[in-house]
Amino acid sequence: MRHKQISLYTWMLALALGGLAAAPAHAGEPVTLMHVHGLSYSVDGKQLLIPSHHGLAVFEDGRWSKAAGPTHDYMGYSATRDALYSSGHPATGSGLINPFGLIKSRDGGKTWQQLGLTGESDFHTLATSYATNAVYVLNHQPNSRMNQAGVYYTLNDGLKWTRAAAKGLGTKLNSLAVHPTDAKVVAAGMDDGLYLSRNSAASFERLVGVKPVLAASFDLDGQHLWFGSYAGKAALARITLKAGSKAEEVPIPVLTEDAVAYIAQNPARRAEIAIATFKRSVFVSKDQARTWTQIAKEGVTHE
Repeated sequence: MRHKQISLYTWMLALALGGLAAAPAHAGEPVTLMHVHGLSYSVDGKQLLIPSHHGLAVFEDGRWSKAAGPTHDYMGYSATRDALYSSGHPATGSGLINPFGLIKSRDGGKTWQQLGLTGESDFHTLATSYATNAVYVLNHQPNSRMNQAGVYYTLNDGLKWTRAAAKGLGTKLNSLAVHPTDAKVVAAGMDDGLYLSRNSAASFERLVGVKPVLAASFDLDGQHLWFGSYAGKAALARITLKAGSKAEEVPIPVLTEDAVAYIAQNPARRAEIAIATFKRSVFVSKDQARTWTQIAKEGVTHE
């Protein structure tokens, strides 16, 4: 299973599914992040959500807990204003079909709806448009809706999938990001830099090179793009979408043989940014990435 794994640089490079009843959250139970497969804030900005092999972990009011809902293995997780989208695998003993294909939750992960490709596809690279619910995925092999490997997108929760030509991209796609309000604008993190498309991933142009870009996320203002890279050391930067713009590197904590894997912005307090790393460390900044507080270190959560 490919968990955005990295070799020092590459390593670095209503149906509750199966009708499962939502299990209660366990606020007093220790939370360990066995893997980190995504990162998002709740719409009200009160919760930071992290999908892993055993359900969703929640950080709220300075405390960690396990979210109410099934303890599935959520992969390719991404959030919008209205819902959570994911792929992945059912919890052991659930009796559900593996893999999930595309699934969606409208209640913070308590219950999930199947949107298709069940038993066929497990999308590890998946990105959504925050306000439009467009979903882009990297598909690695043919299935009943996608006749070849490549980048695909849906604007209607999987009723129709369209293959994107993705001209201009190389062979190693590390991450995808979709503009929060314009679903035609897509960013791709590649081994040779950061690429941008303005035509639904039909073609891309390189914004930044030459370092491997492992994570990308649009600012909710729609004017900026955050991205994490690695070239001997981890870096985080921000660039405007205007022609001729140059990336501005922002300070992050020292990461030893580690790099930024996921980036999320709080929709209610937009100066607040969270990052998660490949080694399962999590940091939060409340001042537009000027200073950081660590809330998990290599999977061990802090309160």
